[in-house]
Amino acid sequence: MPVAAVPAYLGRNFKNDSPALRFGMLLPLWGVNRRTKELLWTTSDISHEVRGPLRQEREIKLNNKVDALAQAAALNPEDKAAMKALADRQSHLASNLPHMLSLDATAIAPFTTGLGNEHPLENGSAFLNPYGLPYLAGSGVKGVLRQAARELASGQWGNEHGWSADKQFEIRVNGKSLAISMLDALFGLESQDGDTLHMRGALSFWDVIPQMPEHCKSLHVEVMTPHQSHYYQQKKDSKSGSSATPHDSGQPTPISFLTVPPGSGMTFHVQCDLPRLQRLAPTLAEGDAWKKLLQAAFEHAFEWLGFGAKTAVGYGAMQPNAQATQDRKEKQRKQKEQAERQARQATLSPAMRTVEAFVQELRAKHEQYPNYKEAPNGVLHGKARELAKTAHESADWSAEEKRAAAEAIETWLPKLVRVDIKDERKKLKLGALKGQ
Repeated sequence: MPVAAVPAYLGRNFKNDSPALRFGMLLPLWGVNRRTKELLWTTSDISHEVRGPLRQEREIKLNNKVDALAQAAALNPEDKAAMKALADRQSHLASNLPHMLSLDATAIAPFTTGLGNEHPLENGSAFLNPYGLPYLAGSGVKGVLRQAARELASGQWGNEHGWSADKQFEIRVNGKSLAISMLDALFGLESQDGDTLHMRGALSFWDVIPQMPEHCKSLHVEVMTPHQSHYYQQKKDSKSGSSATPHDSGQPTPISFLTVPPGSGMTFHVQCDLPRLQRLAPTLAEGDAWKKLLQAAFEHAFEWLGFGAKTAVGYGAMQPNAQATQDRKEKQRKQKEQAERQARQATLSPAMRTVEAFVQELRAKHEQYPNYKEAPNGVLHGKARELAKTAHESADWSAEEKRAAAEAIETWLPKLVRVDIKDERKKLKLGALKGQ
């Protein structure tokens, strides 16, 4: 049976470990050499079955690669919770930092990256350390956006959307004048071979944490089947026509690799060092011109380029998700309001905190059910009576605090309870609380 290359005391159940660990050192593809009893890496195992009309026992090969990758691709609830927590943390940071551009997209094709990383199965995968979760590196996002900007600036795609490759800005480097383009100012200056002149751009691209759909319980295992391995390895084989030249009649070689499934959400965050941009290219810093340029580059990348690996065959294709952007902004607005309320409450007296708590409860109820009104003598009516009673009986409440309680009851009670506010003023003696 295949085993992981770890000490026996660690056990054989690694389902609660991260995908990176299960794909790496815990991948169960080690077998035992029956003759030498040594561990060896193998993608198949030997078993015996009774087959054929004569019911003879034969050796058969069992492919362990597919089962091993299926175990590595599985995501437990903790993995998905960690991915959501990381994305939420990024969004929270982005909403509290200046000069940020955040865009939401949905993968409409499988997404993969890190295939060039070393791995015994020939194709690696990129995982974010120390969490061991799949991700798209910010450097990869920057490369795609730079290419999108180049293509738009070339003018060969119709509307340039403001992009230009002209060296229209000038800076001083080591006492010398240097002409740069808007691509150089935003993405950095790419030096030529042998050139020692480098310049960092004004934009910083954050890593992207995929958010897979609820119904997806694992990463996907995709298979590529190159048909010309005889050509790449320069091997002559009768099955391939005894020729080392490239042709499509060669034997296919299935190669498996991990992908993030389509339908996954991606949030791209880009931060601009505005003071630096003002020094490099002042016109791009005016009126958030850099944001308009970058949005156009993202739209071009979504439609024509894709992100990650194997984009030439359709992997990494994405489309903007306006609904996700709206939901994220609404969530950030509520979080900001809550933080402001908490900061404001910290400065209030105990009496005003009581009034504020009453107002917030009724406001939240009204926002959730704007057309709903409770019958008299219900829960909300009881809370208004309790607030009025506390304001009347508390000797340490100031006149201003009592007036605030009365005004809160007059404002919010008729919005959520079917009462005559004139009668309630008399019953609750709100006039006395207001000093009338």
